[in-house]
Amino acid sequence: MKISKRLFALGLTAAAILSATGAQAQAALDNIMKSKTIKIAVPTDYPPYGFVGPDMAPQGLDVETAKLIASKLGVKVELVPVTSANRIPYLQTRKADLVISTLGKNAEREKVIDFSSAYAPFFQAVYAAKNMSIKTFADMGGKSVAVTRGAMEDQELAKVAPTTLDYKRFEDNNATIAAFVAGQTQTIATSAAVAGDMMKRNPQLGVEYKLLLKDSPCFVGIAKGEDALKAKVNEIIAAARKDGTIDKMATQWLGRPAGDLPL
Repeated sequence: MKISKRLFALGLTAAAILSATGAQAQAALDNIMKSKTIKIAVPTDYPPYGFVGPDMAPQGLDVETAKLIASKLGVKVELVPVTSANRIPYLQTRKADLVISTLGKNAEREKVIDFSSAYAPFFQAVYAAKNMSIKTFADMGGKSVAVTRGAMEDQELAKVAPTTLDYKRFEDNNATIAAFVAGQTQTIATSAAVAGDMMKRNPQLGVEYKLLLKDSPCFVGIAKGEDALKAKVNEIIAAARKDGTIDKMATQWLGRPAGDLPL
């Protein structure tokens, strides 16, 4: 009898703890609106998505997205710098309300956090000068391309490029960029992040996006169970897609519109 009463009491305690945890888990949006501040984790070492500008202030596509969400919520934004390694733990430990840091969605991550609709593309592509006509991969025949050896863009390009494409492979992104900027190749195959930074640093080259190799969209990370906050973020993203804001930001920072993104 005593054991049964004890187990019953323990059961009530556990239920109370779970109930409190559930209530806390659903409190993020309310807390944000009450405090008039939202903490958003962003990268500061990964241009053009997030980096520190000459004025030492964070800037980039992810930073602009964070500011957009805060603005639409009518609250101040507190930018929390994170790395790839700690961005999800920051969300789980409530050091950030949202993570906007080139976060891709996969089954493993979906076990521990929730995701919004996609807000930006993350892709590997072929780039070249605006005056060079490249509309299909066949148009690359006989041209030269700078690419980082073994990188995803190297692998993807090999699947679709004509056999007459002249590969100039380099051991790292810096060497690949340097070769293209110096005019050693006519085209370059690289990620949107690397290309975006290169284009900003070398506007005189007149480089533009030409062909898509692989697309892996970015999503906003949200703590598990924060359904109200997730719904609000999705509402903001949907409106920004509809009015063209998402496409404008992608064009500004990545050199191409966001296009169709998964919900």
